[in-house]
Amino acid sequence: MKISKARISLFAFVFISFYVIFSNFKFFPHQIICYDVYGYYMYLPQKFIYNDIPLQNVEQTKALLEKYENSSTFYQAFPHENGNYIYKYSMGLAIMYSPAFFTAHALSSAFGYPADGYSYPYQLALLIWGIILSIIAIWILRKILLHFFNDITTTITLILIVAATNIPIHTAMYGQNAMSHNYLLLLYALAIWFTIKWHENKKISQIIILGIVSGLAILSRPTEIIILLFPALWNVYNFKTLKDKFVLVWSKKFQIILFSFIIIAIGLSQVIYWKIYTGEFLYYSYKANPGEGLEFFRPYIYEVLFSFRKGLFIYTPIVVFALFGLIILWKKHKKSALAITIYLIVNLYIISCWSTWWYANSYSQRSFIPALIALSIPLGFLIKRIIESKALIKIIFTIIGTLLIFLNIFQIWQFHNGILDGERMTKEYYLKIFLKTNVDEADKKLLLIDRSYYNINNFDNEAEYTGHTISTLDFEESNIDSIAPLHGLSYCILDSIDTYSPKFEARHSELTKKDHAWVRATIDIYVPKSNREPHFAFVIHFTHKGAAYQYRSMESGELNLEKGKWNSVQFDYLTPEVREKSDSIRTLVWNINGETILVDNLNIEIFEKVETDTK
Repeated sequence: MKISKARISLFAFVFISFYVIFSNFKFFPHQIICYDVYGYYMYLPQKFIYNDIPLQNVEQTKALLEKYENSSTFYQAFPHENGNYIYKYSMGLAIMYSPAFFTAHALSSAFGYPADGYSYPYQLALLIWGIILSIIAIWILRKILLHFFNDITTTITLILIVAATNIPIHTAMYGQNAMSHNYLLLLYALAIWFTIKWHENKKISQIIILGIVSGLAILSRPTEIIILLFPALWNVYNFKTLKDKFVLVWSKKFQIILFSFIIIAIGLSQVIYWKIYTGEFLYYSYKANPGEGLEFFRPYIYEVLFSFRKGLFIYTPIVVFALFGLIILWKKHKKSALAITIYLIVNLYIISCWSTWWYANSYSQRSFIPALIALSIPLGFLIKRIIESKALIKIIFTIIGTLLIFLNIFQIWQFHNGILDGERMTKEYYLKIFLKTNVDEADKKLLLIDRSYYNINNFDNEAEYTGHTISTLDFEESNIDSIAPLHGLSYCILDSIDTYSPKFEARHSELTKKDHAWVRATIDIYVPKSNREPHFAFVIHFTHKGAAYQYRSMESGELNLEKGKWNSVQFDYLTPEVREKSDSIRTLVWNINGETILVDNLNIEIFEKVETDTK
């Protein structure tokens, strides 16, 4: 049977759709409403089930969190000084989750499940809704490509942009289809498609949909305001076309006003939430964790693109070919070239400005997934040029494309099987495991330190480090009374007036030049026999612009101190992935309840990893 060429890309779409469905159920998650997704989602049950948006009954929330194991820590909301809990994430994803939520809520009781927002029907509904949206995103991407190319070019581009990137993980594995990246993939596909259609037809229905799509993208992640670059710069590539664009905007000013009103109206929902529950119209909800955030003047562009830890070009090299396609795009389709180019540059810069630029445990740079819609267009122009080239060039690029698909799928398999790590990769380890189907424990020593392990097990491999003392505070110039036996010449008294001991403070760059070090703080503490039980904490943390992060403490209740004698207390602390190398570590004793205690000899040692021969 002869297959019409006009239908080949449709077969590709159907195949991809079956993969998305099959893979989502093959890699069905233990919990889809978890971690960041839990933070995006919690607006819905808190509003429509518990009528408790500010979490006044936070114990109920924490009980559900413990019951369903949504997250190992409750970082998705934090207490405001006015007593309300404020959600870390904006509500755009919650709005897009709502069809799944309301469907599950209507059916859960009928099927014998708790209608509590988190039971199995809610999990399943969110997974299925994510599958539907993933398939719609691929369908719209196909329509975009068919707008520019014939069916053969569209088919090849569609296969490459899916099979040679990290789309398979983030649409079809481990419940990742509920993450923001998959939803934004759809929103960007719709934004580009309706930008194209509006510039062709100028229909009011098209500008309304474009406004809704843009508004939801911005409400989901405020930095996605760059989605507006597509309608703003489409058809603009020189001074004349810029003038033409202003004329068009003026002639369709009612539609542009409507477009702007829709975006503002959608955004006002978040502003109103902030005003009601914080008293402020604009509120920076990430400040609860000063260890991460946007650093607009310190982008990690090289690391984001080239590092073996999470470099886009290392793990998704097809993007390099798409960028080469920009050259052809500027020659063949200038109307879209400026919008796509400026978007890619600004998007790269914004992604690179996030201080934790590796974006947690994931395969490749997941923040670039929405950008793959825009990148598919220059990639398509490159493929079109190759198809029109000589046979040898076709053969060479066919081999390259096939190898890139194989490499991507194989590395996804490695990621699934724990061979390729999601956030601790190094160049040495990558080269060791390249195209390997197994890895031994010796090879894993080439990875970056496993911080989650040492948060639980503490400093249990001291033999692999070498240490040296960098500071000792002996308080020898303090004024004292004869409260305790002399401990040197003097000691420091902490009571209800003086609640903080003198602190050790140093910049991270003064501690180590390596990616991590262990800090060992020891101090001598004396509790007079006549005292009631004191309550104090031995504290270590880093600070960014005066705000503390990676706060660790040892409190008096866990120390088993003997009254009437000097006790030596030791505290081992792993340095964090600091936001800036200039961030400072602080170590001190905090007397919480004011009962008199004495402290002396605060000693700080630094332990750095001994370099070993990895050959």
